[in-house]
Amino acid sequence: MTDHTLDQNQLQPLSIAERIAAVRVRMVEACAAAGRSIDMVTLIAVSKTHPPAPILEAVGAGVRDFGENRIEELDKIAIVTAGAAVAESIPLTWHMIGHVQSRKARDILANYDWVHSLDSVKLAERFARFLTENGQARPLNALLEINISGEASKEGFVANKWRTDSDQRATLWESVRQIVALRKSGLIVRGLMTVAPIVDDPEQARPVFAGLRALRDALAVDFPEGDWRTLSMGMTDDYAVAIEEGATLIRVGRAIFGARFV
Repeated sequence: MTDHTLDQNQLQPLSIAERIAAVRVRMVEACAAAGRSIDMVTLIAVSKTHPPAPILEAVGAGVRDFGENRIEELDKIAIVTAGAAVAESIPLTWHMIGHVQSRKARDILANYDWVHSLDSVKLAERFARFLTENGQARPLNALLEINISGEASKEGFVANKWRTDSDQRATLWESVRQIVALRKSGLIVRGLMTVAPIVDDPEQARPVFAGLRALRDALAVDFPEGDWRTLSMGMTDDYAVAIEEGATLIRVGRAIFGARFV
């Protein structure tokens, strides 16, 4: 009779460290496929809705960049930051990746190093105002959120027809011009971010990532005073494809922390 008894180790769920290691292996493979160095891509562990304990496990596994999508997570950020400091004074970088209401702009400046979801001139001006009031104590690294797919449900500057629709392009270019002009306040545009559609096959997201890269390249030509090196794109289901298309920041949550809490 065949013994179908499973080794007990096979029944144990992967640890946070093991999940991170698996993600990093895929990152290396995707970089190799695209002829890129792994040093060109930063992993952001998206810890939204998860408690401090698994986040501190990720810190222990070498992750230094974390993403949140709600300002209500500030208490958790304080706990994790304090825990990391106790455990060897580990500096962490916090990324706001969710939609930001203008009235929450001051809280973002006080707690986050990056905002990936700058989606209006109004929000940019509000950040710039608060930065100026604070005497530029700490600059804010910002990414313009781009709706490159044209989905009605997506946030961001609409840019699904920027190459063929002159009006859409002109509107986008004018918004970028106004935002880049705020750099003296300490609001530093570092590049672009997008959220790809949810698809069955990651390859279906490739045109979206390629489109964002092409838009970035065009903006870099017309706005050389900006810093356009950063492309934030790719999540758990499609980050390998995003890396192949030029992502420099990938936002991975479920593959590290498992399903999020509601």
